[in-house]
Amino acid sequence: MYSVLKGTGYFLAHTPDMVIHNGTTQTTEKRIKPDSDYLKDIVNGMRDYEACVAYPPNQVYIGNMTPEELAAVPAPWYDKRVEAKRQGAFGEIMPQDEFVGMMKICDVFDLVKLNESCSKAVKAKLEAHPLIDNSMLTPLDKSATSEEIADLVKNAGAEAIHLNGEVVGCVKAAHDIDDSLSSHVIFENLVSKASCVASVLQLIRQTGVDKAAIDYIIECSEEACGDMNQRGGGNFAKAAAEMAGLVNATGCDVRGFCAGPTHALVQAASLVKAGVFKNVVVAAGGSTAKLGMNGKDHLKKGLPILEDCVGGFAVLISENDGINPELNTDILGRHTVGTGSSPQNVISALTFTPLEKAGLKLTDVDKYSVEMQNPDITKPAGAGNVPEANYKMIGALAAMKGQIQKSELNAFVEKHGMTGWAPTQGHIPSGVPYMGFAQREILAGSIERAMFVGKGSLFLGRMTNLFDGISFVLQKNSGRGQESGVTEARVQQLIAASLREFAGHLAGKLEE
Repeated sequence: MYSVLKGTGYFLAHTPDMVIHNGTTQTTEKRIKPDSDYLKDIVNGMRDYEACVAYPPNQVYIGNMTPEELAAVPAPWYDKRVEAKRQGAFGEIMPQDEFVGMMKICDVFDLVKLNESCSKAVKAKLEAHPLIDNSMLTPLDKSATSEEIADLVKNAGAEAIHLNGEVVGCVKAAHDIDDSLSSHVIFENLVSKASCVASVLQLIRQTGVDKAAIDYIIECSEEACGDMNQRGGGNFAKAAAEMAGLVNATGCDVRGFCAGPTHALVQAASLVKAGVFKNVVVAAGGSTAKLGMNGKDHLKKGLPILEDCVGGFAVLISENDGINPELNTDILGRHTVGTGSSPQNVISALTFTPLEKAGLKLTDVDKYSVEMQNPDITKPAGAGNVPEANYKMIGALAAMKGQIQKSELNAFVEKHGMTGWAPTQGHIPSGVPYMGFAQREILAGSIERAMFVGKGSLFLGRMTNLFDGISFVLQKNSGRGQESGVTEARVQQLIAASLREFAGHLAGKLEE
């Protein structure tokens, strides 16, 4: 029996100060051109929290709007507002001050220092948060003086924490000489951990699953934690599980650049199907490095800086219950070493080839979830409409294979594709933003089958020139989970019957 998708959780934290002070585009600019006009103008290009929440793609990310409803809003969307709701059907959009508090909560080595005013204000807000247990708030009872924080930043290399343009705290280095434990790296890792924890807590809330029932967690972000002896040794998964209260869970990190989440989901589905674990969470936090990544292009074109959110997600994969959508691990697309890097070869290996082996056509998949990046962000930066480009390649492949007519290409894109809505946080847009919608639509009977395609740029690590990709199919439950489900009592009955049969056979042999 295939494993099933039990639920999802999504999380965004609006972090404008982190865009300015921690995004790689901005920190690089400060090093090479500290007096640039871009750095002077960036503050005026930041959105406030209300604008961020009312931004249509963000409301889709947390489940208050559907991709179809977003497509009906005339693009571009940066100047459009919809009803602003912090909480959605799948998750939430958290303001920056509360997220700074989450970083403090997730710090178990007392590396995060916040001043008294910030600590008290944030604690009061998080006490009212439905997902935060009061026992988690203890770290916020301890604060540092503004003088202590200033000294740590100036003389000890601590990374400042800014809030509304003011320094309210800092993140200390975890080691005097270890670059892998520098304040900059620790800052990035705590942001990733905090957003992962928030995503897992959202998942628990959305599914109602007992925390103690989670056996395993796989973390699949693009960050890496370790020290100078094992720079990416991990383990974000266990760290997030501890903070989220998953007392019976163990776990590990899986990395694959943007394709990491899809690799992790395939592994989770396989572990559950094999009976190794019953409930596996796949989760990831976001990245400060990619905040404001395309900020220069946005400001040049008169747009606000749209990459102002740290993202996160969590997915629960469980034993087949006969109801929820199944992850069909028999239909797997793979970009192998020998696939090559041409777009046609890549898209064929990830879509056509596995479907053909299963006796399916490209048109048999109701929806394809690819790199669901928000075109509001990518088009001004010259990267075009990424999801649309992927759908056109799949449609062109269908036409080449004779599964549709060339004249039907646009109709194919419209029927089987979606507009993008995810923030450009690397791994975050890669297929997974649609999982919540796919579960809902399959359960409602509006679709029967969706394919999730993850692709990764392995060449970024300078270890190989290879591309990467993997895909799987989420499908309507076959009902086998109920029909063929065998209880423990039934197993005992079968064993007893077999033993009786064997005893009878043995007695007959002895009489002979």
